[in-house]
Amino acid sequence: MKQPKFAFNAFYQINTRLRLTFVILGFMCSMQLQEIDRVETITKEAFLANYFKPQRPVVIERFIESWPAFTKWDLDYMAEVVGEKTVPLYDNRPVDHKDGFNEPHASMKMRDYIELIKREPTKFRIFLWNILKEVPELQKDYTYPDFGLKLLKGLPMLFFGGRDSYTFMHYDIDLANIFHFHFQGKKEVILFDQKQNDFLYKIPHSLITREDINFSDPDYTKWPALERAKGFTAQLEHGNVLYMPEGYWHYMKYITPGFSMSLRAIAHNPVNLGKAIYNIFVMRHYDNLMRKLKGQQWIEAKNKKAITRTHSKLGIS
Repeated sequence: MKQPKFAFNAFYQINTRLRLTFVILGFMCSMQLQEIDRVETITKEAFLANYFKPQRPVVIERFIESWPAFTKWDLDYMAEVVGEKTVPLYDNRPVDHKDGFNEPHASMKMRDYIELIKREPTKFRIFLWNILKEVPELQKDYTYPDFGLKLLKGLPMLFFGGRDSYTFMHYDIDLANIFHFHFQGKKEVILFDQKQNDFLYKIPHSLITREDINFSDPDYTKWPALERAKGFTAQLEHGNVLYMPEGYWHYMKYITPGFSMSLRAIAHNPVNLGKAIYNIFVMRHYDNLMRKLKGQQWIEAKNKKAITRTHSKLGIS
């Protein structure tokens, strides 16, 4: 009787170790993402001390409930107020050398676009649409919050997307402090700071990572460096405000149709401000010049270098 018991114990120990090994491997084979801090509301002093100074993201859940936009802004309202405006649309097609900087892929009347995203999934998104310029009457529905930072009042931008549409992982050219106000539906957010650049397959002379990485469900056999990336994640719902610190990489996926507005403040860190100036006045123009001179060969070379540089730095063969 003792021998079967010993055999059972040995089998149990081996099985337990195997399961533990699989758990450990499963944990290691994924990006190291932690939930973004969430607060109901916040004072200017608490925001500056706990999030701006240490440059940590935060979701503020109930900060804008006094805005008219909180109760008014949904897709139907936008269709009513802005429906006849023609809006630029972007999708997830790979970058082509013929594309200009932030050049749209299509256009459509806002009313038709909203009907589309309510009816079915689509890759088309509205990106960086300046409501101050296009629909000034919408300014009556919100105020500029006092977070202790000087917000750029001429650049309130709107973003729209249908179910499962997403932005490529990128950071903004000016490395600004961004306040992202979400309306209607749910949105998935993944963030990384600039210290994670070596792990993200960053495209040289660009603000994006490899476009064929699915950050919602990465293939770690193809993109092994991502296992070392440490970042943040959250889901945004109607009325939530996301603070993204200077130069943060961000990937956003619409779980359901919805839209957001972003307000921004210039980078305060001198290094980030210097990078912003370089991006705007040097990098962008150099990249456009090389596209004209070398065509698609330039794009393909940059995509290849994103892999070779990343793997070389990390000793990945």
